[in-house]
Amino acid sequence: AFGVNVSVCEDCGCISVHYNSCRDRCCPMCQEFPKEKWVDARREDILDAPYFHVVFTVPEELNPIIYSNQKVLYTALYHATSDTLSELAADCKYLGTDIGYICILHTWGSTMNFHPHIHAIVLGGGLDVKNHWKDNGKDFFLPIKIISKTFRGKYMAELKQLWENDRLEFHGSAAPYKNYYTFKELLNTCYTKEWIPYCKKPFDGAESVIRYLGKYTHRIAISNYRIKGMTESTVTFSAKDYKNQGHWKEITLSGEEFIRRFLMHVPPKRFVRIRHYGLLSSRNKKKQIALCRNILGCKKYISKLKDMDAPAIIRLLYNKDICKCSSCGGKIIPLPTEQHFIKPKPHMLC
Repeated sequence: AFGVNVSVCEDCGCISVHYNSCRDRCCPMCQEFPKEKWVDARREDILDAPYFHVVFTVPEELNPIIYSNQKVLYTALYHATSDTLSELAADCKYLGTDIGYICILHTWGSTMNFHPHIHAIVLGGGLDVKNHWKDNGKDFFLPIKIISKTFRGKYMAELKQLWENDRLEFHGSAAPYKNYYTFKELLNTCYTKEWIPYCKKPFDGAESVIRYLGKYTHRIAISNYRIKGMTESTVTFSAKDYKNQGHWKEITLSGEEFIRRFLMHVPPKRFVRIRHYGLLSSRNKKKQIALCRNILGCKKYISKLKDMDAPAIIRLLYNKDICKCSSCGGKIIPLPTEQHFIKPKPHMLC
């Protein structure tokens, strides 16, 4: 559908066919290369300091409304997350600094159900008003219960503001919430529930942060290795059963249901899923990260892939030279189009 590049070996005449990438951010085949380039570029922003992984989720009762208003309510998730982290980190009671963090939106659970949540990679320290570095060592500097209450208040406040400004739409299972009293009852239910953010243990060094980022930044709803089998009408894939200690199980769905679940997680057009805040924002990081690095006395991690072309990157990452023939190792060139050129039988090289 996207065309191919056909090359021929100058020595043995063997033809190689390279299919063009679709480059879609939801494609399970096309995300590995962008992921490696993005993670490598982030190496230059990493500090030898504590990092934490915090997950922000919302009650499942809000899922129908969020699905009907993806762009505005996904954006509200980012607003509530960033306001919570920045406000609490700046409070002298906890840390009293300007911190940096990266937020990544995921909308799926293991079974490809709709489960919007934010993964935040949080720098565990920051600069105070006098540009002095402060951190809390390997202990996370914010109490989880305080995060929960603050995040709930900020998200619900923006949700109510959107409702009052008539910016919400209600389709499908969200249709009943057009009624004022039904919507009010939903808000009361969400206020009474405890919103449970999750904080993982600190990373073991800057290199582990770099490796960990790749697991979340360019992930999609399902990867190829989880698809175990297909028939003309069904798809079988593996998923974690969190009700059974996270053991893997196989789920079989009709083809239509599998596609429906997958398409639920295609983000709105031009929606930015990876966002940087505080010390790691584009506006601040050039000066602030350099200052933090000087204070901490840590080395700068240099990008390995910067200014390299695609063949060189593939050669470095995968030890595969796409400029050489896979049969004899000779140099390959674009296939000539002259009529007198005798075309050997091609072999496929994906």
